[in-house]
Amino acid sequence: MAVYAVGDIQGCYQPLRRLLDKLRFDPDKDTLWVAGDMVNRGPDSLATLRFLKSLGKSCVAILGNHDLHLLAVDAGIRRQKKADTLKKILVAPDKDELIHWLRHRPFMHHSKKRDITMVHAGIPPIWTLNQARIYARKLEEALQADNYHKLLKTLFKTDKPLGWEDALNRKKKLRLAATYFTRMRFCDEQGRMDLKNKSAIPDKGFAPWFTYKHAPMYGQSIIFGHWAALEGESHLPHIHALDTGCVWGRRLTAINVKTLARTSVKGI
Repeated sequence: MAVYAVGDIQGCYQPLRRLLDKLRFDPDKDTLWVAGDMVNRGPDSLATLRFLKSLGKSCVAILGNHDLHLLAVDAGIRRQKKADTLKKILVAPDKDELIHWLRHRPFMHHSKKRDITMVHAGIPPIWTLNQARIYARKLEEALQADNYHKLLKTLFKTDKPLGWEDALNRKKKLRLAATYFTRMRFCDEQGRMDLKNKSAIPDKGFAPWFTYKHAPMYGQSIIFGHWAALEGESHLPHIHALDTGCVWGRRLTAINVKTLARTSVKGI
């Protein structure tokens, strides 16, 4: 039995199927971890979402920023963007089932057995693993509640705050936690983010979130996606960057969680 983690699929259904064929993935024996951003920008978000849902317990998928965007569009909180490829999902006969499934995905997955954590974007250098778990669970509870629209309105109201303060109210803490989990790239040592820079080179005062050696989680194994500009390279042996730009015509990449061997196929 093998466990594979795959980076940002973003609606690239055919590359995903080619990658799983190359891995000889067997859903009756193997497990697929998906590091968020299952949908959007790629040509077949609907087929991707249906397929991942069909895998049942053989798929452990977490939420990324594009997945949250889909939920907000469906809820009438955000408008579709020019580059979005969500329309087929929004008019699909099984749309409600797919949205319900998506709302019940976690923001973070930690395997105690394998001592490894998967997030979409990152974990701030001010948090312990337990703190990350707590805030992931708070977000999940709010997103799975009947009044989940309130959370989505909170998350997309503004980008602020950009840094953590204990005095922040509950709504601001939830918004910030979601930003850490799904959008963070660069931050300072206090966890204040630079959301404008999407390159691989930090501006003065910032660094990749996973590079701070004082961080409680430094040295722990983490799988993440979101950051295509890194081209799958973190330069740290315990940090596994998986977004290799499939939707931009580069590669879709999976990692064997046990052996850390990587396998890629050409993107769209």
